[in-house]
Amino acid sequence: MPINLEIVKTAIDDFAKVQRRMILAKKENAPETYADLKEEYISLKALLNIAGVNLNELDKIKEL
Repeated sequence: MPINLEIVKTAIDDFAKVQRRMILAKKENAPETYADLKEEYISLKALLNIAGVNLNELDKIKEL
């Protein structure tokens, strides 16, 4: 199954956005917001792994 580059790019952009918001939620001591964002983080990370994206440079949170 070929990988659609538009979908991968959107997922990378969303992954970066979720990570920025997770960092802010942690700074603002908002554990419920952080936990909610973490679920999206895990889903996007799984999708990007399946697509073969190397997350070494992209993953700033490095959870799981």
